Order: sequence, then C-alpha cells, then structure tokens
Amino acid sequence: MKVLISTDIEGIAGVFHPEQVRAGNGEYEQARRWMSREANAAALGAFEGGATQVWINDSHGGFRNLLPDLFDPRVRLVLGKPRTLGMMAGLEATPDVVFMIGYHARAQSRGILAHTINSAAFARVTLDGEETGEAGLYGRLAEERGARVALLTGDDVFGAETLPVFPGARFLCVKTAHGYSSGVTETPTAACEAIQLAARETIEGAASLDRMPKLSRAEHRCELRAQSSAYADLFGQWPALERIDAVTLAFDGPCIEHVVRTLNCLSAMSFMLR
Repeated sequence: MKVLISTDIEGIAGVFHPEQVRAGNGEYEQARRWMSREANAAALGAFEGGATQVWINDSHGGFRNLLPDLFDPRVRLVLGKPRTLGMMAGLEATPDVVFMIGYHARAQSRGILAHTINSAAFARVTLDGEETGEAGLYGRLAEERGARVALLTGDDVFGAETLPVFPGARFLCVKTAHGYSSGVTETPTAACEAIQLAARETIEGAASLDRMPKLSRAEHRCELRAQSSAYADLFGQWPALERIDAVTLAFDGPCIEHVVRTLNCLSAMSFMLR
C-alpha cells in the first residue's frame, strides 16, 4: 500500500491569520512546525495501518515549508517548485491512496483563510459548471491517476464542501470556522493524535480495496473569475482562453491535469502585476 500525503498549511490546527502562512516572521515558523507535525502524524498512522511507502508533498506557497528533521525516516518528502503536478506531485510514484492534510475551503466561502490557488488573482473557479477549490481540483487529478482520496483534514467549512465530492473519504475536523480569521481549534497535540489514529484506521480500511482504475480522459470546461479586470486582461493574453466578461475567462482541457496545469501557469503569470 503506497500513500501520498499532500499537506497545506491553512487547514492546520492553530492557524488562523495570514501572517502565520507567510514566510519571514515568527508566527510562520511556529505554523510550519505544526504543519510538519500533522503531516508526520498522518505518515505514522499510515505506516501503523499497513502502508509500505509514504510520500509527503509540501503543498503550500513555495513548497518549501516542511521541516525535514521532524519526520519519520521512512518518509520521502516532495519539496520545491516548479513541478508539473503542483499540490499532487508524487502521483508519479503511483500511490494507491491520497491524504489531504491541512487543506482549506474554496475562495468566497466562510472558511478559515479560504482561497483557491491564488488569493490575490483568483476569485472563483468552476469546473464543468460546479464551483470548486483546491481539494476538488487536485483530488480529481489524483483519481485521474488512479489514486483514491481517502482522508481529509481541515476546518468544518472545508469538510462540508469537499466530502460530497469524495463520498468515500473520511474527514477529520481540527478546527471550526467563525470567519476568515477566527474560530475554535484543537491543540496541535490533540490534532496530531487524532490524525494519526484516523490515518491508521483509514489505511486499515483501504487495505482490502482494489486500486482505483484510472479515469478515462474527458473534456472539461473551466471558468476562472479574476479578482480584477487587470488580472483578466493579463490572463486573456493566453490564446487558449476565452474572455467571457470583464473579470471572467474560460478554457477547455482534455483532462484534469491539463486544467490544473493551466491554472497554475495563470497563477504564475499573475505575479507580473504585483
């Protein structure tokens, strides 16, 4: 049983404020430690449940937040960018199961630090007519590659919007959102203990399941609402994108990977306007 753990920071217990997720200050240094501990707890639980190999993908910002010396030596870490599969780098190793640890709700929701890929440039993303966030996009990418989305952790808003997309997955709530930067949280220690147990039980339950078949390639329609017309002007320079209105663009992709890679390229382009 091979497991890929994709770890973000906004859904980690104790994380509520933007300063905690931005490098260069003491609050971030503490938050990245909590992030590393939750990811390692998920790995320990996976090994206890019968996993033979575990990869952990650093899926926040510049993808170099995790502290390698805090991890079990059996773990392999996926760090740095650019990378083709973004928050799901590691799928190349053909994992059977995917965990999403510390994920957050989509843009324009009431989740803690909610956004989709790029909070400065992207206001809303829809896939085939349904509003989606990072978990929805990357989880579908995992399924496209034949990996089963099995465990999700984050705040209650994230869980409510994401579980219907992956009905077979297990969700562990580590904090409750009262707003964008407020709520109630488990302590880091309590969150890690709960994550380790959930990971173990998830792998024990998945051990008897066959590997998911890879999804057949299918055409997908993605619409992106930019945060301003300036960003839409910039993104509209890409010939494959269709301008819908002042702030909305659309494009078609032959598979989920194509959609994800296009969005990540647009996100990178957005730094031209900062």
